[in-house]
Amino acid sequence: MSPRSIEIDPNIGEGLIYTKIDQLGTLKDKILLILTPSYPDQDDTFVGDTFVKSLVVELQQYFKNIVVISPIFQSYGYFKKDKLCKNYSYDNVEVYYPRCVYIPIFWLSRILMDNRLQMVERCIEEHHLHFDLIHAHFTWPSGYISARLKEKYEKPVITTIHENGDWFDQEVAMNHPLINTAWSSADALIRVNRKDVPILKRYNEQVYSIPNGFSPMFHPIDTAVARGQLGLLGDSKIIFTLGALIKRKGFNYLIDAMKQVCNQRKDVLCFIGGAGPEKGNLQGQIDRLGLGKKVRLFGSVPGDQLTLWMNACDLFVLPSLNEGNPTVMFEALGCGKPFVGTRVGGVPEVISSDDYGLLIEPADPEDLAEKILVALAREWNREAILAYAQRFTWRNITNQLISIYLGLGV
Repeated sequence: MSPRSIEIDPNIGEGLIYTKIDQLGTLKDKILLILTPSYPDQDDTFVGDTFVKSLVVELQQYFKNIVVISPIFQSYGYFKKDKLCKNYSYDNVEVYYPRCVYIPIFWLSRILMDNRLQMVERCIEEHHLHFDLIHAHFTWPSGYISARLKEKYEKPVITTIHENGDWFDQEVAMNHPLINTAWSSADALIRVNRKDVPILKRYNEQVYSIPNGFSPMFHPIDTAVARGQLGLLGDSKIIFTLGALIKRKGFNYLIDAMKQVCNQRKDVLCFIGGAGPEKGNLQGQIDRLGLGKKVRLFGSVPGDQLTLWMNACDLFVLPSLNEGNPTVMFEALGCGKPFVGTRVGGVPEVISSDDYGLLIEPADPEDLAEKILVALAREWNREAILAYAQRFTWRNITNQLISIYLGLGV
């Protein structure tokens, strides 16, 4: 497959390097190494960080090969991820899962043992892996490991900082030498929002703002057709949300808001997809509020059903307490659905107009209920949402990454 020409959207990214189209050919004999703390297994039974795999789909046409290394913890027989993740390859992509040991001492903010760097190096040596460029996803441990690999192999490093807002703020506040090294040693840093760029420039002048993107699998489908395939009967208004059932996602505030919404409208249903430790607490809250027929927790959503759910809903809601740049927001927009969510992380930079959605402050169920009611009563311009979403396809995001790669002289 021949590479596409670069078409950089001026509304995405900040200070991007512009390159000549004829430079693209210089990547076709290069190998890209991607380091990520999580990567889906061969049959997508384990689905951690699927956005990285979606990005690889777009990147692989530019390179001779892509090597993905995702160190995982040695389970000694009890950790499901360890059993699912086996090395595999597809097209021009090779995926490796070196087993590692990581023992933190949380109450002392120290690490007793962490051999992920050593096991990544061993993986490279044992499999005779070669590469010309390293792209790390997340600061820790990938960004730090990449900084050390840069020293050893003298290859340029790009680190994308996907961390949610609180996580990123904690990394800055820690002033930890290993984190500082990860940021200062990279040849380029990418932050998924614009607001944190000035902070990162304290560590590294080469900082770019590029948001996450969404896969082509998220495309518009007739709502009635999607509901039919999911077995959703009737003409109720449907709210859909998705994420790990953890406190940071703020689903308890959505449930509180639904009590108020249901007092105003009797035709609204809310479906919460995802798994996690807060499931029991959230179900207890639903039961206490008498919302058992209106709000449903239905566990993890299979990948082949996620597009159907996005299209079956009238409104996608994300009540997170903090975020980096949530992929589900782009996926909802890619299906032409309006977004209602909290003003956190990079969300306000994307939902920059009420043509695409409505925003509230986090942890405010009253305002959330009001915005949900307003959104449900409004006639949204689906075509305008779809047109806007195109700037966030992984294809467009990849074009910006390629521009940075080439700017490093790879």
